[in-house]
Amino acid sequence: MTFQPNSSLEQSEVDDIVETTLEENEVVLFMKGTQLMPQCGYSQRALELIGTYREDFETVDVLESLPEFRTALSEHSGWETIPQTFVDGEFVGGSDILAELDERGDLESTLTVE
Repeated sequence: MTFQPNSSLEQSEVDDIVETTLEENEVVLFMKGTQLMPQCGYSQRALELIGTYREDFETVDVLESLPEFRTALSEHSGWETIPQTFVDGEFVGGSDILAELDERGDLESTLTVE
């Protein structure tokens, strides 16, 4: 896979991707790269933390349209940084917040949807 900086999607298409993904999945990680090839340390850390407690979760690679994903995600989270984790459509945080929750022993219950 080659990164082509000029291959970004339209903002409306990215908005739709974010909306649909949040509606259809219990746990979603918007990240740089994929589960098999994370493209930044923060995304890799978030993957590891979520993977400790969940086998089934969705990931979305934002690199194809990074500015558009930042815009779409900030509408839901108020944050522009990536990665971003959502549980049941609600913003939880990035890798730092996941790590804090894990240290406090709260990450597993946070990632569990009832």
